[in-house]
Amino acid sequence: MIGKLLMGRFALDNRVRRYVKNGKVLYKCLQTLAKDYRVAVNLTEQAIMDFNFKKIASDASGFFSRAKQFTEETFLKAEKTELDAHFENLLQRADKTEEHTKRLLSCLESYLQPNPTVRMEEVFYEKLELRKEGGRMNSLEHLGQAMTDAGNEFGAGTPYGNALLKVAQAEFKLGAGERDFINNCANNTLLPIRRFLEGDMKTIQRERKVLNTKRLDLDAAKSRLRKAKSLEAQSNAEADLRVAQAEFDKQAEITKLLLEGIQTAHNNQLKCLRDFVEAQMSFYAQAHQHMADLQRELSGTVSFRGSSITLVQNDSVERQRRSSSVASESKTHQQTNGTKEAYAIDDLGTKQARLIFDYVAQTPQELSAAKNEIVIVYRLPGMDTDFVMAEKGGKRGRIPLSYLEVL
Repeated sequence: MIGKLLMGRFALDNRVRRYVKNGKVLYKCLQTLAKDYRVAVNLTEQAIMDFNFKKIASDASGFFSRAKQFTEETFLKAEKTELDAHFENLLQRADKTEEHTKRLLSCLESYLQPNPTVRMEEVFYEKLELRKEGGRMNSLEHLGQAMTDAGNEFGAGTPYGNALLKVAQAEFKLGAGERDFINNCANNTLLPIRRFLEGDMKTIQRERKVLNTKRLDLDAAKSRLRKAKSLEAQSNAEADLRVAQAEFDKQAEITKLLLEGIQTAHNNQLKCLRDFVEAQMSFYAQAHQHMADLQRELSGTVSFRGSSITLVQNDSVERQRRSSSVASESKTHQQTNGTKEAYAIDDLGTKQARLIFDYVAQTPQELSAAKNEIVIVYRLPGMDTDFVMAEKGGKRGRIPLSYLEVL
């Protein structure tokens, strides 16, 4: 029994000694690796420092060389590499494009939002990517709200209160149309123009600066070659000149491609301009229609009977007169139906039409015309379906569709 215990202890002691020995070897290996790592890190840091120092020295040398060349060109009239006439024209067109585009963008922003404080607020929210809670009422909506409050205070049953409420509704419609117009112009006109200035134009200016730097390096290399005395200096100067010439040609080609892309930018801005004109035309046409409807609702004569005021509306009487005159002839009635069928509600095209009756304008927005006269007719967006816009002799106004025969 004792012998077995001694044998087990001896085996355990050998195993412990082996583990300790292996641990010492592992420790020495780790020490060696750590030492090699410190040496490698020191070498890497030294290489990085040498590389940074060489790069800084090279950049400083190039900077002073370009500064010297620029000074000689400015004050001593040193030789300067000139660009071809086509390239100069491209540069001038880019400068004019940037100048007028910035001015156009500023004027459009002022037109769409005259208040500079509100414009700065919108820029602030846009840069910080914040979202405003609710929408700001424009001046037309403020006016409509004030008229609504006054109309409710005076009462819708009174002539003045009723008129205030009607005008308020029209002002709210104008305000909503103005809001849609501004949003449409901001998305389809302002945003593409701003992206062009902040994207393509900045890239062009950055590449132009690089091209000017390469041009100064090229002229400096030419100057060193002219001043070289020894064969070794001439050989080094020629090598530097070849490198500078290759870099300048490469950068000139890149800049030229970007400058030629200005024509594409002009085409894109032309589309933006057309979108702006269409949005403006639609907005003013809708506004004109709203105000014409409002004027027709408010039109009438005022008569005093004691202390009360009575508004006699003329629209219903005039409509009855028109309908009775149209219904007097069956042939004319058939022509009128054909006219309405030929002129759909959503048809915004321009056509020729002939007057089948004499028409006398009832409002300043309408046009007087004689029977058998030929006029140019078209329909505006949001216009009353019973009327069309007519033009003759430089005059323009509305004419009822029932008085026309589309040719």
